[in-house]
Amino acid sequence: MARTVTTKYDVSEHLRTTQEMAAYLEMCIEEANGDAAFIAKALGDIAKAKGMSQVARDAGLSRESLYKALSGERSPGFDTILKVIGALGIKLHAEAVRATKLKARQS
Repeated sequence: MARTVTTKYDVSEHLRTTQEMAAYLEMCIEEANGDAAFIAKALGDIAKAKGMSQVARDAGLSRESLYKALSGERSPGFDTILKVIGALGIKLHAEAVRATKLKARQS
């Protein structure tokens, strides 16, 4: 019987454009269900695709602290998130949630 060889999938290898990165982040935010560490990990994937050292410089953070903040093991401060998003060239936007959807979430 032939042995199946698997390799670890690294999404950062497939994020080539800013549009792909923004779409990936948007999808992760929708799937996160309020899990800030999950969103931080998604930002880490995007930062890795763009080059962690360059993102760290652009965000005004050390590379080591950026790795820790975006590891997915903890929830970084919102100020860090904003710096990273700016360094990645991505913009956050707000959208109103329909009232029925909002009530269902609050229940």
